[in-house]
Amino acid sequence: MQRFKEVLTKYPVVRGMLSYSLIWPTSSLVQQTFEGKRWGTYDWYRCLRFSLYGGFFVAPTLYSWIRVSSAMWPQTNFRTGAIKAIVEQFSYTPAAMTCFYFIMSLLERKTIREAGQEVSKKFLPTYKVALAVWPIVATINFSLIPEKNRVPFISVCSLIWTCFLAYMKHLEHRHVDEGILMFRKAES
Repeated sequence: MQRFKEVLTKYPVVRGMLSYSLIWPTSSLVQQTFEGKRWGTYDWYRCLRFSLYGGFFVAPTLYSWIRVSSAMWPQTNFRTGAIKAIVEQFSYTPAAMTCFYFIMSLLERKTIREAGQEVSKKFLPTYKVALAVWPIVATINFSLIPEKNRVPFISVCSLIWTCFLAYMKHLEHRHVDEGILMFRKAES
């Protein structure tokens, strides 16, 4: 156990990878429960895909983004946190969402063309919601949370977000179109 703690202290990205390897499939289970599934009907391969993606893609890329942004803006005040949050929304977030839909589709054994179609259908509606949520969470993360705890903090916050991503991921394309139409009517 002591060796495990030493590894987590020496390599904080591993802590994030473990967190995301557990949080992402948990979000998938929550989302599947909302779909009406129960213990005997859960899609465990879907959970595995979420675990692999969260642990081996999201955690390392998020950890890297946090390290880069902390080096660029080392202060931990509200102003700097807000700047980091804004930059994140226009740099990391679009790439992360594109990769989510694309890579998860490939893990489902969809073709590259099908993965690209999913990105084109679901990116914008998801990104609009992200713009309403993540600047606030990121500002708190960058201004109030110590750097060593930023990935775990975001991991906890992302549990709910990942439930939303799981929901969006498994919406049929026609339902995404209906959601976009409802969103446009609400804007009018």
